[in-house]
Amino acid sequence: MVDLGLDLPAGQRIVSLAERPDFAQPVGDHNEAAWPEFMLQDVIADTLFSHAFRDFPELQFVLVGREDEILAASNAMPLWWDGSDDRLPEGWDDQVIRSVEDMKSGRETNTLGALQIVVASTARGGRHSGTMVNAMGAAAVQAGWTSLIACVRPTAKERYPLQPIQTYARWTRDDGLPFDPWIRLHARLGARVVKGSPRSMTMRGSIADWEGWTGMSFPESGDYIIEGATCPVHIDRERDEGVYFDQNVWMVHQL
Repeated sequence: MVDLGLDLPAGQRIVSLAERPDFAQPVGDHNEAAWPEFMLQDVIADTLFSHAFRDFPELQFVLVGREDEILAASNAMPLWWDGSDDRLPEGWDDQVIRSVEDMKSGRETNTLGALQIVVASTARGGRHSGTMVNAMGAAAVQAGWTSLIACVRPTAKERYPLQPIQTYARWTRDDGLPFDPWIRLHARLGARVVKGSPRSMTMRGSIADWEGWTGMSFPESGDYIIEGATCPVHIDRERDEGVYFDQNVWMVHQL
């Protein structure tokens, strides 16, 4: 069991994939089940995300219950970042690219880049997301890194797909906290909102691909709102192509 100094409820524990490599496939299945089909079509994720499991198993955490059931899982990879807002990666894809490039070149790293947190559908409402954010932060501190950065995918943005992400990222409630639940959770744990990332991830496919991924028809070229998306997908029938850019928000935990 990973000793991150966290106070967990009785019967719960956090393990890493370095300790429990047998969890790798179950965690992969757990993660994939949480996303709409079109979100699984990012080329960078398809080709580079596996480095998290293979090269940094000690940073892939699983929150398990009494019967070894997966309650939540988190993924992260380290990278070098100079600490300036302007030099954050462009988005999630760029963050993964930088982490892999730094690993392959042997470059010193000083930052932990959060990639995702997925809570089991049967375990939602148990504050497990906050536990996993704290686990990543504690691991970063133990490693001597100075920051935990997260290109957060706002959980309520799909309800406002026409709003620019730069605008949405700054929405607040009457109490001054961020409007979006996922952004708000990070803020409550000490993170600051930096900026929107309008092209954080990229999904491309043929018209047939998009019709299969979404269960929709796209009779003519134009922008279409699809379920689960942070903004519309652009369909070009002449090119037989649909392009979608997932919109995220950069947040920084200074450790």
